[in-house]
Amino acid sequence: QVQLVESGGGLVQAGGSLRLSCAASGRIFSINTMGWYRQAPGKQRELVARITSGGTTNYADSVKGRFTISRDNAKNTVYLQMNSLKPEDTAVYYCNFNDWVQDLWGQGTQVTVSS
Repeated sequence: QVQLVESGGGLVQAGGSLRLSCAASGRIFSINTMGWYRQAPGKQRELVARITSGGTTNYADSVKGRFTISRDNAKNTVYLQMNSLKPEDTAVYYCNFNDWVQDLWGQGTQVTVSS
């Protein structure tokens, strides 16, 4: 099974930046999708960004132009570069891994953006 370890969350002022990382290990099928979801109190978990093993990306409209998702397939790691952060970005961010047989989640990392 695949294991996901997230890092990079923290507290930042509005307008600042953070970079999240999620490293996958284990039995990984080469064709897969990794992504970031977030959940704020009182809100449903939502997609932030995702990227396929082939490099195709999707972003939530709310983060387009501010966030960039990337991956290093050699390291089985996905990154989320978050720039121009807003208080509305405050949430627990979860890494997701999906392939033919697995749909797994990281432990979550808190991102707090102060105004």
